[in-house]
Amino acid sequence: MGGTGIRRKVMTGIAAVMLTVTGSGAVQADNLADVLADAYKNSGLLEQNRALLRAADEDVAVALSALRPIVSWAGDVTRSTSRFASTSTFLTTRQSSSTTVSLGLSAQLLLFDGGASKGQIEAAKETVLATRQALVGVEQNVLLQAVDAYTNLRTQAETVTLRQNNVRVISEELRAAKDRFDVGEVTRTDVAQAEARLAQARAALAQAQGDYQGAREYFIAAVGRKPGTMQPSPAAPATASSIEGAKALALKNHPDILQAQHQVAAADLAVEVARLNMGPTVSLTGNYGIQEDFNTTAFSKGGSVGVEVSGPIYAGGRLSAAYRRAAAQRDSARAALRLSSISVAQNAATAFANLQVARAARVSSDRQVRFATVAFRGVREEATLGARTTLDVLNAEQELLNARANLITSRSNEYLASYSLLANLGLLTADHLKLNVTRYDPAAYYNQVKNAPAHLSAQGQKLDRVLRGIGKE
Repeated sequence: MGGTGIRRKVMTGIAAVMLTVTGSGAVQADNLADVLADAYKNSGLLEQNRALLRAADEDVAVALSALRPIVSWAGDVTRSTSRFASTSTFLTTRQSSSTTVSLGLSAQLLLFDGGASKGQIEAAKETVLATRQALVGVEQNVLLQAVDAYTNLRTQAETVTLRQNNVRVISEELRAAKDRFDVGEVTRTDVAQAEARLAQARAALAQAQGDYQGAREYFIAAVGRKPGTMQPSPAAPATASSIEGAKALALKNHPDILQAQHQVAAADLAVEVARLNMGPTVSLTGNYGIQEDFNTTAFSKGGSVGVEVSGPIYAGGRLSAAYRRAAAQRDSARAALRLSSISVAQNAATAFANLQVARAARVSSDRQVRFATVAFRGVREEATLGARTTLDVLNAEQELLNARANLITSRSNEYLASYSLLANLGLLTADHLKLNVTRYDPAAYYNQVKNAPAHLSAQGQKLDRVLRGIGKE
């Protein structure tokens, strides 16, 4: 085969590499919407934090129970035996025994505590709202990790394809160099250079294949299933148009800010509750009891109703310490809100800048590929005329390969940066992305327990069935 014909065959192989990478969108990982939906549905971290939210919901019911009547019962069976001797029995030993049974009911209802119990209920509600925002934060992290796994898998898959084609192209280059060596057009040095470059390409392919396997396992961990047929990515979501706009959106929407705000409200209420706990309480009390003696016909039955007023005089400093602790925790919550505001604004600005950098890098990579292609074609033509060596062609091909690898990475980085900015704005949620999933309603469980249903009530039994149905009992 003539040198020109071999060179054209090699160049055709290199062109195939470019077409494979350029059109690699037809051979890519799952549709991103499906990936995000499955990550949302399969996340154990979301399940864990939903359970924590349900626990916070129950704290409202616990606080509400303080304003409800407390009714309890007590029962007792006593068997008494005795042996005795006295002058009245002329020192004769006698024995007696008796069995008594008693049963009593007691009830207590808080009438007044200065509003401490109502304050505890409101504080528990604020804690529920803060926990809901914490759940939103977890949801954002789960979805962002899924985006990262998705883009990483795509990048590694495209890189493997690129490296495979590179091996094929350099193999053709080596074959051409050997053919030209056989006819005396090149020296043994040209063949050795092609051999070395092929070994390098094979090592790079092995690394890319290993990276792909790692990306695949990361995808399984993040999404909860194995990757399926690869499809083109949708367009990246629209975000803020400026750094100041990004900061404003983040301060308005980010769950960390909203969570901190509710925590401050709960801390303020806790201070008021601690103050009110130093005041008096008024309770309505009632008792009813029955006592029977099985050995005789004796019995007693009776009850009482009363109003009890009580209040602390001295508690060893416990109440004052509790008030000061609540005040300190309130100050801490307010400081945390300020720090959260600074951090969220900074992260939003940084994410916006990172997106701009990633976008510029992708534009530069496009230009790099375009000019590397022009350069490669020039070197190829010059080589056919004998003005360039085999090494020159290999170097030009390597520069084009590196440019295309950089383009793959820069596209992935830009795509991930756009979703990272969305998360820093507080908008990376199933609702905002309109994912095709059954969304978890954080208020559904709260609405069932907020009135503190008793275990034996109809609402309580319905709630038990719900818990058994979702396997959370």
